[in-house]
Amino acid sequence: MGIDVLVADDLYLSRFALAALLERHDEVRVVGPAESNVAALKFAETQRPDVSVISYESGGSDAIAVAEKIAGMGCRSMLLARAVTRSVIRQAFAAGIAGIVERSVSPRQFVEAIHRVHQGERVFDAELTVAALSNSDCPLSAREFSVLENVARGDTVVEIAARMHLSQGTVRNYLSSMVAKLGARNRIDALRMARDSRWI
Repeated sequence: MGIDVLVADDLYLSRFALAALLERHDEVRVVGPAESNVAALKFAETQRPDVSVISYESGGSDAIAVAEKIAGMGCRSMLLARAVTRSVIRQAFAAGIAGIVERSVSPRQFVEAIHRVHQGERVFDAELTVAALSNSDCPLSAREFSVLENVARGDTVVEIAARMHLSQGTVRNYLSSMVAKLGARNRIDALRMARDSRWI
């Protein structure tokens, strides 16, 4: 039985290369190269591929949300990323995404990951996933960490308060506590420290 794979990448050359790589394998059929995450979502809604490979770029990417929606349709979805942080793994894991593969893996490992995802496995780096889900070396509380993740997105105190259903004063208290616990100069320095530690 073959595997129908949707590949979503906004870079034509990258999308073409991924499709060409997969089509070298008789058991894999690329059914829909998509030029954007929105196009991938529309395609998945009508065609229901077995596995969707969604390219993830850090920052304002909606790839996790799109992969989650596709997974909710009964299609297995995985992210293809340049680099993976604990925060991305936590979000992907919680969203029911089947795995994350870094772009630095070999073609053989990439195809193997698609097979494993198709078979119902979850493909995440084990060591990084354990660290991400436990964050045992992070001194912040879960609430403080959530505030920090919103800071990482560039949200203001007002936006964080609205998103987390907290008062602005409470958000400021969390920020102050977070800065003190990390021994940071300010919230930007705290964010830098968190990124250096790969908590985010």
